[in-house]
Amino acid sequence: MARILIQKDREAAFWLYMILGALFIASLITCNLIFRKFFFWEPFQGEESGSWTYVFEQSVGLLPYPITFLITDLISEIFGRKKANQIVIAGLAASLFVLVIVTIAGAVPATSWSPVSDEQFYHVFGQTILAIGSSMIAYLFAQFIDIRIFHYWKRVTKGKHLWIRNNFSTITSQFVDTLTILLLLCSSGTIAWEMFTVLLVNGFIFKVIVALLDTPVFYLTTYCVRRRFKLEMGEEIQLI
Repeated sequence: MARILIQKDREAAFWLYMILGALFIASLITCNLIFRKFFFWEPFQGEESGSWTYVFEQSVGLLPYPITFLITDLISEIFGRKKANQIVIAGLAASLFVLVIVTIAGAVPATSWSPVSDEQFYHVFGQTILAIGSSMIAYLFAQFIDIRIFHYWKRVTKGKHLWIRNNFSTITSQFVDTLTILLLLCSSGTIAWEMFTVLLVNGFIFKVIVALLDTPVFYLTTYCVRRRFKLEMGEEIQLI
């Protein structure tokens, strides 16, 4: 069920949609540009010899990526499935545009006085084509699955129980995304196959934890939006 707002409220809703979209695209592009740096964290470190130690290793590109799924869930809940799909397509177009610009920037020769040489530029951005290509395939699979599952649970629960559709859709789509992009990057030689399992497990665990932690944010944001635009539970804003 969608609600058509009065002109003043419709303008405010449009700006909300634009801000969420901008954050979505910025997070998506950032993931693809910074993915080549990997970090580690030791949450459980044994102090005695032979004791169990767990080391979390993952790309820094993973850090902003869960934000994209939170935003598509918010857009799905507030503005509906069609608007969420539009943001996914916009993110794809923006990523392809960045790919073209980075490719051209890498092709033109650096001057002798350039602070960044051709070799340095290639070292940082040389894998961007593979990264964006792999990311886009995984991204399309995961985001459309996320939106479809989200609206399936929204229909089944009749607009109630936000945590069910937020977490079930995000956790399922995040696993698809993690599996797909690692298969593509390992197949292309960007990442060694021996790192596949640890990156898959670490990436999925991280995304599940973030999905659970962002549930209060999802609840708070949707509550504030409903209160601002006087929406009923499950009601969506229709932007014209």
